[in-house]
Amino acid sequence: MKLQVLHDSNGNNSGVYIPPQEWSLIKQQYPDIEEISSDIPDWQKELLTSRLEAIAKNPERVKPIQGLFDALNKKVNR
Repeated sequence: MKLQVLHDSNGNNSGVYIPPQEWSLIKQQYPDIEEISSDIPDWQKELLTSRLEAIAKNPERVKPIQGLFDALNKKVNR
């Protein structure tokens, strides 16, 4: 895929150009892609905010995700 990253006058990424042929292939693979919204519902934003606040209050409770994956694999492989 030959994408081009577009930059603003400050050099920050501001968009991506996808050639029409590539876009057609993407739409074939993901027919609903043009209907996907980047906005998330307010209830999800509130949930994320509360979880981030809980992490900020108790950072020692945050564990690497690999530990969870390892524990799940042990239970599955029994």
